Amino acid sequence: EVQLVESGGGLVQAGGYLRLSCAASGFSFKKYMMTWLRQAPGKGFEWVSSISADGSSTNYADSVKGRFAISRDNAKNTLSLHMSSLKPEDTAGYYCAAGVLPRGEGTHVTVSS
Repeated sequence: EVQLVESGGGLVQAGGYLRLSCAASGFSFKKYMMTWLRQAPGKGFEWVSSISADGSSTNYADSVKGRFAISRDNAKNTLSLHMSSLKPEDTAGYYCAAGVLPRGEGTHVTVSS
């Protein structure tokens, strides 16, 4: 069974830091490009960042470029998102995704001003 379990969300003040994690199981993690998505309250999903299967290539939305860093550990089947200089507009549910495989339930981030 494919499972993606996000963790690490919480309440943080503007300018703060959070590290999100995604634990993957039930599929060949090392073969998939991985992506972080987010959904702010009342809005649709927004692409945040992606990382290639071997971790050699990363991409970021303009809204997070320079503040967020995506990484992965293929030996541990984990994906991370390091979020610094957080802004209130980063408040959202954050989800990791592997192509069209079923997503997890996400982890919520709230940034207070």
